[in-house]
Amino acid sequence: MSTNNSSEIIKLPAPYYDGNTSVEMALLKRRSIRSYSNEPLSLAEISQLLWAAQGITDSRGYRTAPSAGALYPLEIYIVAGRVKDLSPGIYKYRPHENALAKTVDGDKRAEVCRASLNQSSISAAAAVIVFCAIYERTTVKYGERGIRYVFIEAGHAVQNVYLQSVSLNLGTLVIGAFNDNELKNVMNFDLYEYPLCIMPVGKLSSE
Repeated sequence: MSTNNSSEIIKLPAPYYDGNTSVEMALLKRRSIRSYSNEPLSLAEISQLLWAAQGITDSRGYRTAPSAGALYPLEIYIVAGRVKDLSPGIYKYRPHENALAKTVDGDKRAEVCRASLNQSSISAAAAVIVFCAIYERTTVKYGERGIRYVFIEAGHAVQNVYLQSVSLNLGTLVIGAFNDNELKNVMNFDLYEYPLCIMPVGKLSSE
């Protein structure tokens, strides 16, 4: 695995809060999309998707998705392949800075695809969002029941990405079938980071 030991930080464009798609229309049009065009995503689109998942919405640190006890156990990574102004690699989202920190060099979409039972939508997507959890952030307060709260929170964040994708005229879906250890190795996760789900994202295909 080719890891990047430098502290390469990419500041993301600021998200916007006044899109032209209503919540009701986004709910109506939300679908799981598995086919994408070869067109790259923009850094602004990546920023908007990650903000929808876990962006900061309040000076007190509250985020776009509710979290039990405001403990925020989720960590979000982006596997970039075809993204303008972003070199291929794996990046960790830093919500408080609205920035990306590179953790792995190179295009790892094919390896994520293999770890995910060769689901072709992953390798076809311009980028792949990977959700993981640090359970201890929540279980330290709520005990074993906190694991359930983490799963609930992941559902909130995933739906946010779905709805934001509709607003951006992008396609995505949520994938839960993968080999945990293989995915952790590809992603170079920390010891206490556990993968939850994968969301490939791309421009809509005309097919």
